[in-house]
Amino acid sequence: MKLNERSVAHYATCDSPADHTGFLRKRVERHHHHGTSYQRRWFVLKGNLLFYFEERESREPMGLVVLEGCTVELCEAAEEFAFAIRFDDAGARAYVLVADGQAAMEAWVKALSRASFDYMRLVVRELEKQLEEACKSLAACRNSPRRSSSSGRKRHLSNPALQPLQEKPTTLENGYSTWSSGGCVAGGATCPDHDVGQTKPPPLPPRRRSAASSATGSPAPGLSPAMLESPVPPETICFSKLHNWYGQEIAVLRREWQERQKRGHP
Repeated sequence: MKLNERSVAHYATCDSPADHTGFLRKRVERHHHHGTSYQRRWFVLKGNLLFYFEERESREPMGLVVLEGCTVELCEAAEEFAFAIRFDDAGARAYVLVADGQAAMEAWVKALSRASFDYMRLVVRELEKQLEEACKSLAACRNSPRRSSSSGRKRHLSNPALQPLQEKPTTLENGYSTWSSGGCVAGGATCPDHDVGQTKPPPLPPRRRSAASSATGSPAPGLSPAMLESPVPPETICFSKLHNWYGQEIAVLRREWQERQKRGHP
């Protein structure tokens, strides 16, 4: 493989982001002395190109390793935290590198193992496969027939455990079951009706005859004509407004009873 040294040197030192950087000790074989030594170098990984410099501030790389057709693996060496870059070609040079610690070694092995073009091609294929499966699943969901709302509603109501909360009595007040008002506000606020198709609660009890009314049905003196008719239509379920309406009558009767007690009449 022929590389343009000037272009490669510019790419190594330009402002393009690096995938991984750090100091590593690189093993150097000394055949005439039949020994080995380690040189501390600054390594820069960009894509599938691994550059190493004499110093961190150096402007030109001392060497380059093209990470294609290679494997990155831990190796047994006299130095701790050592790993090697080995190539598939017979007789190719292996690079033995030593990190400063366990965490640095694991980070370098992970970064170098993912740097090759072959690895990126496998990742792209896997992502394309996942995208294709997701598109097929989405198309199947769109083409599937939708269930009718009426049949779904019937199945929903057939199971008592799945019935909505507002369709079942929730509390007991004065011996009568009440339904959730779904937004009723005391003080005359309007109570919205239930959605169409939901089960209506039972009608409200009939208007009670006042104990202070005359035999002909005339209202008690303390009751105004506006209190004769319920302010809540039977089809609504606003308990708070109905409670206030009945409370007016009780307040008038209590006030009359207190006045009779003061006058000495039982």
